[in-house]
Order: sequence, then C-alpha cells, then structure tokens
Amino acid sequence: MKDGGMASGAIERVVIVGGGTAGWMAAAALGSYLAGTGTRITLIESSEIGTIGVGEATIPTIRRFYASLGMTDAEVMRACEATAKLGIRFVDWKPGTSFVHPFGRFGQDLRGIDFHHFWAKARAAGQAAPLEEYSLGAMLAREGHASVPLPNPPSQLSIFDWALHFDAALFAAHMRSFAERSGVTRIDAKITDVSLDGETGFIEAVTLGSGERIEGDLFIDCSGFRGLLIGEALGVGYQDWSHWLLCDGAFAVQSERVGLPPSCTTVTARTAGWQWRIPLRSREGNGIVFSSSFQSDDEARAELLAHVPGKPTMEPRRLRFTPGRRDVAWAKNCVSLGLASGFLEPLESTSIALIETGIERLKQLFPDKGFDPAVIAEYNIQCAEEMERVRDFIILHYTLSTREGPFWQACREMRLPDTLAAKMELWRARGAFIRYRWEMFHPASWLAIYGGFEHLPERIDPGVAAVSVAELAPALEQMRAAVARTVSDTPTHEEFLATVDGAAAEPRNQSLRTPA
Repeated sequence: MKDGGMASGAIERVVIVGGGTAGWMAAAALGSYLAGTGTRITLIESSEIGTIGVGEATIPTIRRFYASLGMTDAEVMRACEATAKLGIRFVDWKPGTSFVHPFGRFGQDLRGIDFHHFWAKARAAGQAAPLEEYSLGAMLAREGHASVPLPNPPSQLSIFDWALHFDAALFAAHMRSFAERSGVTRIDAKITDVSLDGETGFIEAVTLGSGERIEGDLFIDCSGFRGLLIGEALGVGYQDWSHWLLCDGAFAVQSERVGLPPSCTTVTARTAGWQWRIPLRSREGNGIVFSSSFQSDDEARAELLAHVPGKPTMEPRRLRFTPGRRDVAWAKNCVSLGLASGFLEPLESTSIALIETGIERLKQLFPDKGFDPAVIAEYNIQCAEEMERVRDFIILHYTLSTREGPFWQACREMRLPDTLAAKMELWRARGAFIRYRWEMFHPASWLAIYGGFEHLPERIDPGVAAVSVAELAPALEQMRAAVARTVSDTPTHEEFLATVDGAAAEPRNQSLRTPA
C-alpha cells in the first residue's frame, strides 16, 4: 500500500441495496469498520417502499453490536423508545401454565456436575420448584424487575443478561444517523435494473429510476423478501422449510400501552400459532403468527384483536412469508442480509440477531476484488449452520407442546430434522447437550425449554447418586430463596427505565445483591 492509499485489489465501492433495519445496521457497522481505508459505501433505498419492521424484540447480542459502534445502552434506549427485555414468557404452550426463557443460567453446579441433573432428580421426587425459580434472569422477568448485571458475578446464581424491546423504525433511523456521520452516502431511489458481467456473472451496477448507474465492487442485498440481487438477479434458490415450520403468515398491530411494561416479551399459544406482546415506552407491539393451512385470515385477525389488551392504533397489517433460507447467503460479489437471506418466525427474536451475525462474519471474512472462493464458502457454511440450528430450536417448542387441535397435532407428528432428533435423543438418554459450532442458543436456552415443558430426561449423570434427595432438597431451597431475595431487592422495570432516562433519583438497591 502506498502512502495511505488502498491496498492492491482492495474493495473500493460497497453498494447496499435496501435500508430498513438490515441495511442501516450494515451501513453503520461497515462504515465504522472501513473508516479510513478509502472504501466508499453507498446505500440505496426508496422512501416509496415500506419496510416490514415487525420485529421489535431482540436478544442480548444487540447490545454488543451497538456497543462496538461506541453507543451506550442509555443512548439507544432513549432514541428508540426502548424497554428492557430479560427473557421471553411462554403462556399456554403447555395449557394452563407459563414459563420464562431467560438470558442466563439456572442454579449452581455441584461437584462438577451441571445443576439440571440435580434438579431433575429432586423434581422426580417432588422436592424441587419449577426450574425458572433457580434463575435470576427468569425471575426478574417474571416479576417485572430489571437491572444491570454485576460486571464480575460472584457465583453462577448471579449470571444473567438483558436485551431490548424497541421501535425498529427508530432503531434503523439511529443507525442511519451514525452511518451518515461515518461517511455513508444515501440515495433515495428505486432500482430499475441490475447489470451483470457477461463473463463472470458478477454484479457490475444497478440502474436507478433516474437512469443513473451506480457501480460497485461488493453488493449487499438488504431488499427484504424480494431478494432483488441475490434472488432475482443472481438466481440463488430458496430452501422452503414450511414442512417443519407450519406458520406462514402473520398480522401485526400497534396498540395503546396498558399498565406497567413487563421486562419480558410475552408469547401466547393460540389456535394455529401464537401471539406476541412487546412493551415499548409509549405503546405496545402485538401480532399473531399462524398457519394459513389451519386458520383463515379472518379467524387469525379476529383472534389477535380479541386478545390485544390496549386500544389498537392502526389496522392490523397482513404479512406473508415462507420459512427457510437461501441456498447460499453469499453468491458472486453479493452478500444477502436480513429477509433477503431467509426468514424464521420471530418466536425467539432471532431476525435482528441473524443480521448482526451476518455483518460480523462479513467483517471477519471481508473480501478483496478477487473474491476468493474459500472465503465465500466459509461464510456460507457458517450462515447455513447457524440458520439450521435456530430452526431446530424453534421447532423444539412446537414438538414439545401438549396443546390440542389439528395444528398442534400436526406439529407433533411431523418428522423432525435429523439434527434436532439427535439432540432430543441425547437429552432423553442422558440429560446432555450436543454443542455445535455457529449456534445462537446454548445449553441454558435448551434447558429453559425442556424444563418449561417439564420434559425430563430418562437418565441423568450417575454422579448425582452420591447425593440423596434429603441432602439435595435444602440445597435447592437455599438457591431458590437467594434468587427470590435478590429479585425483591432489585428495581422494578419502571424504576430501571427512570434511571436510564435520568429522570428520577437513584432507585432502591440498583446494584444486585449477590445470591448466596
């Protein structure tokens, strides 16, 4: 490289097609990553084309994403009407019950053996509380409390994490503001044509409605379900997973907020799918995800509106989707992100997280103009494996549900993906977890779902036999009580939000007590 110029063969022009959450997250992250390199980034979006913007719930990785851009939690929360999310509460997936999938651990391991083996032994003897009562994150979410985790947790009982509920449009706008300050150029226009190189098949340029031609070296497709570049121009196929994930549509509606905002997302099982409720500062996001093979549009819409607590502030918006992914996320000189790369229903709030991981691996494997096939292949392997692992985790919820009705019966009777079947078999046989690379949900998350449905293993770690139920029961009760005391001493969600806003005095016991 000469005198601060670009390295030979370096990417000089990045063109992002599509704005919304995916496009502006990519622009912000790449604008920061490539700052000072001389690479020019252009984002093309049309203000005449709306964005989907359904997902308003995230997982904790979102906080790492914006922190890498120098943003604080308070800054983002104020800009995006955000509330805290400490987990997801599942209601009536096992009729008459509810449980929380938290961002954190359960219990305290003993004698080098994972906690859940001891819990399963005590539970089978009727000497254990529900699994979530041993999780600080789960109980904070259930009780409507929130706080910042201790930077150096003194024990496993203190470990939890948190994410955000936010207005996706405001978050995209916040990312746009950052990106434009970083030098990203925005063009408001529709794309009328995509030009390919006759020899290589690479994308050369896109043509705008004005006739202007925008050339690039690397193109990023954030055009949504349409897949303007990856699908229409490059012809990359789509793997349809609707034989595993039966839901293929949704209605979404905003409503007035009712009561204090909980510190968790609520997902409630319905006739042919499930309903979400997401609390923001001044409103709530609601929606129903359903299978059109088992429920009509009118029935789904009516079921949604019958269970929206607050007054709707808009007409429900109908969304259609095919669950699955592109055969490859990166083809030629085009990387797809967000809906252009695939879609999984938002049951575990993974849509934005998959955008994050796509951006991060693009940074790790950023190409030069040679577009080495080894780089592209590794990117695609990682994307495919991660999407498949998330798919399996979502399917797990349906296959464990004991709800009645044709839809739920069909979910239980389907043949599972081999990867999921293997995981469930190992859990059944030994209470153990298979750990794959490029997996978003780790053993604690799988344990939350197994435990929530009371799907216990047939056999557990043989080392547990050294501890009698009589010895185990008081130890478990000490853990449960320690978690309960800490929750009671932790700020309510409302107090936590007031502290974030700087609008109130420091609330009581902002720092967590250490569970014994």
